[in-house]
Amino acid sequence: MAGERQARLADRIRVLIAERLEKGLRDPRLGFVTITDVRVTGDLQHASVFYTVYGDDEAREGTAAALKAATGMLRSEVGRQLGTRLTPSLEFILDGLPENAGHIEDLLREARERDAAVAATAAGGTYAGEADPYVKPRESDDED
Repeated sequence: MAGERQARLADRIRVLIAERLEKGLRDPRLGFVTITDVRVTGDLQHASVFYTVYGDDEAREGTAAALKAATGMLRSEVGRQLGTRLTPSLEFILDGLPENAGHIEDLLREARERDAAVAATAAGGTYAGEADPYVKPRESDDED
């Protein structure tokens, strides 16, 4: 039961923050931000907001500073629209999903290249022993 409420609250917080960021904050450091996930603790007191930023490291740092500066305003906005007794504290965490996806993509590309090299080596290879290494039953010469 609590898990459903956590999920509903997290989804609602994600939507509210995304809408507020879409309207725009008056901070020039804020880059192109996407809210990827929100996780709320079991007691509904704390919300971790995961986000990604389009751009380089400088844009990420500027956005992190802008979100940290706007945390109080965003929390009051969330509290006003949630209608719950307690408003959860907000913590903004840069989501490492794009970097992880790039790393996994590189690993898969490397695995494909190695598979192709092994297949090329196997195509030109010969057997170390006989072509069929399994022992066959002997055929008897005399028929009883």
